[in-house]
Amino acid sequence: MEAPHPVRILTVCTGNICRSPVAERLLQTGLDQVQPGAFVVRSAGTRAMVGDPIQPPSAEIIRTYGGTPDDFAARLLTPKLLRESDLVLAMTAKHRGAVMQMDASLLKRTFTIREFARMLQVLEQRDAPSAVVDLPAFWRGLPARAASVRHLALAAETSDNDVVDPYRRGQELYNQMEDELAPAILTILRFARQHS
Repeated sequence: MEAPHPVRILTVCTGNICRSPVAERLLQTGLDQVQPGAFVVRSAGTRAMVGDPIQPPSAEIIRTYGGTPDDFAARLLTPKLLRESDLVLAMTAKHRGAVMQMDASLLKRTFTIREFARMLQVLEQRDAPSAVVDLPAFWRGLPARAASVRHLALAAETSDNDVVDPYRRGQELYNQMEDELAPAILTILRFARQHS
């Protein structure tokens, strides 16, 4: 029997050199620890600085959490990349809107990363952790389950769904980006460990 293809996760920001690469590399590192080869995490930008490496402060955040920023080149978000994705995690509501404009059929598979993390917390409270027999099938069904509890995971402020863009704005904004992004990534990874 042929092995199922890995769960494909796409992270999206603007230039694909600050926020989405951090999410890509840290999610990939953490998910590889859950089940090697079961996930492929990629990233893209709505206005990507195609071919550019990760910005140095973002690369440092990746290293801090045990990931590697090496061998990265920014890429443009395309309909093909979206079609190949089981789950799309946008850095802001604006990026989520750009995904919807490109492919409206992805509505129930596209979230901001902070929104998705809150939805997983709701699912954690509702369901006891269980051993998952078919991990790819579980994760392909997860976006629909998450969307079903969206109303229970609303942000106090709409800006709480977004991760700030630190590009050319100094170290303080990179620190803010890390403070907004890291808890969401850690929540997703904890959920993955509990259901593996």
